[in-house]
Amino acid sequence: MKIFIDTANVAEIREAHSWGVIDGVTTNPSLIAKEGRDFIEVVHEICELVDGPVSAEVVAQDVPTMIQEGRLLAQVHRNVVVKLPLTHAGLSACKALSTDGIRTNVTLCFQPAQALLAAKAGATYISPFVGRLDDIGEDGMLLIRQIANIYQRDPDLKTQVLAASIRHPLHVVEAAEAGAHVATIPFKVLKALALHPLTDKGNAAFLKDWEAVPERDVSTLVRRWLAKRG
Repeated sequence: MKIFIDTANVAEIREAHSWGVIDGVTTNPSLIAKEGRDFIEVVHEICELVDGPVSAEVVAQDVPTMIQEGRLLAQVHRNVVVKLPLTHAGLSACKALSTDGIRTNVTLCFQPAQALLAAKAGATYISPFVGRLDDIGEDGMLLIRQIANIYQRDPDLKTQVLAASIRHPLHVVEAAEAGAHVATIPFKVLKALALHPLTDKGNAAFLKDWEAVPERDVSTLVRRWLAKRG
């Protein structure tokens, strides 16, 4: 499963990218607005930083303007994926943009029927919102499994399942097990994925034991060994 980071904060993206685990980025109008910067400048900066899909969302609600915005956003950078809401207008725009060869991410999906329509419209990605369904007492991860199963049964449907609204590390594991192609993860959750108290405890024990070694500088030891070998 690929891992995207769900943020428009360039500092967060830069740090996560330095770990070597980020395959792409998703943004939305709320995340962009939080940064208080020029929308297009932020999108372009992210695209230059991460060589992978970067979702940038249209804000228009009518089909012609959605298509216009989508085509313009696609010109900002080769990594841009045009994000569209799962509405009738969004589906129409998705079909037009996909026909143009522009990658799309259809977002705000909450039921399998919506995901089927998005795939029929040629969406590159479908974004089911796991956490928001959990918030209202529904099983968000069941939706991931249902969509993945529907897509798997029809080889003509090429849309990838992008698990969104990820709230905690368990969501990430469950999404991978449920068949999601991608999970887009907030920085806080992404950071938590690498943490475990036993990892910290074990690392501390290794370092304490290493203090008893007379010569502890590994770089010096390796260089000396290489020099002896000629």
